Amino acid sequence: MLSFSTCWNNSRHVEGDTMIDEIVEMGFTNLELSHGMMITKLPGIQRAYKDGKFNCVGVHNFFPSPVEVMIDAPDAFEYTSHRAYDRKRAMDMTLKTLDVAAEFDADYMVLHMGSVPMNSKKWTKKITQMVEDKIDVDEPKKYEKFKEKFIKKRTKIAPLYYARAIEALEQIAEKAAEVGVTLAVESRSRFEDMPNEVEMIKLQEHFKDNPYVGYWHDFGHVQLKNNIHLLKHEEWLATMAPYLVGCHVHDVYWPKRDHRVPLTGELDFKALLKHVKPTLPLTWELSPTREKEQILEAKKVWELAFPETL
Repeated sequence: MLSFSTCWNNSRHVEGDTMIDEIVEMGFTNLELSHGMMITKLPGIQRAYKDGKFNCVGVHNFFPSPVEVMIDAPDAFEYTSHRAYDRKRAMDMTLKTLDVAAEFDADYMVLHMGSVPMNSKKWTKKITQMVEDKIDVDEPKKYEKFKEKFIKKRTKIAPLYYARAIEALEQIAEKAAEVGVTLAVESRSRFEDMPNEVEMIKLQEHFKDNPYVGYWHDFGHVQLKNNIHLLKHEEWLATMAPYLVGCHVHDVYWPKRDHRVPLTGELDFKALLKHVKPTLPLTWELSPTREKEQILEAKKVWELAFPETL
């Protein structure tokens, strides 16, 4: 099921209903209400929903944005934080987001589970730069040595933060069951983020008997990890297919530019979509810098190539 995220035009609108109108006029009526949304836009979104202008397939935590956060920052508060206040604020905002999701009769809520305390400039960004500089090709031993060091360090310090994430998700899942909204735990682009791939499988198995917890596949995020040799994209998606509740769809310009318009970058959607049930939400999550004309052209091509997803 093709859908579209409000992250694309949120920053260009003061009123929520005009934001919705712009997307609907492009031919998208299934929408995901994304993070970074000021609460002042909520009344306009509610009006548009009441008027039947769109179907809310899902929301992205936190929605609306915490009032004290003035920028689009879905990771401003983390369940894994060493600060008790941050963990509580993350929980409180998440539970409020679930109430909003229920108000819009959303099927899912995408959420980030936090991170381990490692400076990404020293790790994910550095290993990405090594690939961009072709060190993985020219000096493979140097690259592999660094990657191994990275993985070992993260593995050593991760258990505490994984435990915090699981504890938080147990609480959130109780609320999700009450309001009937599925929790979609998103694949992330940085290896420092929680959960990584080993942890994601462990997490999904932990909740395998809970129908309100599942996996959210972000095509762009996973491709970034593919590009730095931390996984193989199609193999990973095939592994996670049994847990899948939906996807964020965007393309990647090698090696590190994601949230590009689908079918304009390096992703082989024809191969990847074989592992996704076409009835699941396929939510285009695009950078605000992407031009409307390019999106509309890609939409035409997508509709011809993948009519089963419409």
